[in-house]
Amino acid sequence: MNAAEKVIVLDFGGQYTQLIARRVRELNVYCEIIPYNIPIEELRAAEPAALIFSGGSASVYDPGTPRCDPRIYELNVPILGICYGMQLMAADLGGEVGNGKRQEFGKTNLFVTDDHDLLAGVEHEFVAWMSHGDQVVTAPPGFNVIARSENTNVAAMVDRTRRLYGLQFHPEVIHTPGGKLILNNFLQRICAFSGEWTMENFVESSTAEINRVLDSRERVVCGLSGGVDSAVAAALVHRAIGDRLVCVFVDHGLMRKGEKEAVMSTFSREFNMNIVAVDAGEEFLTLLRGVTDPEAKRKIIGNHFIRVFEREADKLGEISYLVQGTLYPDVIESGTATAAVIKSHHNVGGLPDDMRLGLIEPLKYLFKDEVRQVGLELGLPEEIVMRHPFPGPGLGVRVLGEVTPEKVAVLQEADAIVIEEIKAAGLYGEIWQAFAVLPNILSVGVKGDRRTYAHTIVLRAVTSHDGMTADWYPMPYDLLGRISSRLVNEIPEVNRFVYDVTTKPPGTIEWE
Repeated sequence: MNAAEKVIVLDFGGQYTQLIARRVRELNVYCEIIPYNIPIEELRAAEPAALIFSGGSASVYDPGTPRCDPRIYELNVPILGICYGMQLMAADLGGEVGNGKRQEFGKTNLFVTDDHDLLAGVEHEFVAWMSHGDQVVTAPPGFNVIARSENTNVAAMVDRTRRLYGLQFHPEVIHTPGGKLILNNFLQRICAFSGEWTMENFVESSTAEINRVLDSRERVVCGLSGGVDSAVAAALVHRAIGDRLVCVFVDHGLMRKGEKEAVMSTFSREFNMNIVAVDAGEEFLTLLRGVTDPEAKRKIIGNHFIRVFEREADKLGEISYLVQGTLYPDVIESGTATAAVIKSHHNVGGLPDDMRLGLIEPLKYLFKDEVRQVGLELGLPEEIVMRHPFPGPGLGVRVLGEVTPEKVAVLQEADAIVIEEIKAAGLYGEIWQAFAVLPNILSVGVKGDRRTYAHTIVLRAVTSHDGMTADWYPMPYDLLGRISSRLVNEIPEVNRFVYDVTTKPPGTIEWE
């Protein structure tokens, strides 16, 4: 992998910022998202080979609008401004930005007037996704207009001398069919990138980086839950340091049915990893007693996870680092970029300030599908790599309201039935994530001619590419019927079953 080929996306708060990074990575170029207000010295130290300004909802002429340090334009690297990013570039460099007479939202016909580089290979009239009220009225000095729409005279612009490019539309969304070609033109024709960032190279570079951070004697502990993220993180670190890795499986009493037995069998016997099982269910459930706030539950679980790991590390001797399967969406959603905190992830926002162990998070800049590719590259079996995501706090964030042993037991049985039926129907591989939720709802029902007042089970099943957005899966009615019948007949505490048909956004995938 060419380490010099790194794109940094400056995040101005646009809803598609993560998609920009995804599309760049799909074109085999490494990409990171950084807040727009990063100090110029830190940006220089990051050594980007190219920059992309994201979209955003602000107007460049409003007070307090997000602006980057104008010295960014002196870094002598190619810059691509998208939507608000283009408007900011125009305003910073002497152009005119104003409120458009007609706003453009949705699919719009664009007309190419210059197809030499950024728009090379694009049809002279093409469809693109617009989402703007403001527009560039006059391009800055030195810029040429290379595309227009019926309502926007400057739909794309370029200053080839300074390698500055702007697009009023969004090339990163699927609603712009030629968008991937346009981004590839920026990366290959303008930036001259070779596009060699692959998961194979990622494994090699990560292995080298882990060995650079650790000396030849340091031992490391990994929290292994059996989920995709922790399994791939453990396999990657095991590839680097072998037996110096000790995996700790903490049974916090919030696991799926049969999880402990499956994890111990798979990783200790099949992969010959050092793994220790810790039964801490009673501790976690005691700490969660009376707690109903979702954020509080996540932070309690995350904090105590670290304490359990530290306790086990003390028993194991000198342990310096903790391996975690943190992913890029975890980092973004926990508010470490310009995004607001959506929910604290147990392995990001829930970490205690006085944690004694250092952190190794080899997957923290990867999206879920990239993690799966790494897992396959490492030789993990598909039944582990393609497993549906499972949250670190486990069933603690799928039992709404107070978490009790009785509620957990009900949900474990319900979730096992849901997954068993989905697999039997041959649909498990089509669904990004499916699981049962136990809402804090009791309702009246009838069983055996007797009145019941019992729990409701919610089924959540979604399709997604990276977990940042999701759509509900169109579950066949006959399958829903089988699941419903089994739930109410096999679990005495359940008398009602419902299906969640909410997208993300506005909902999240998990209920808490």
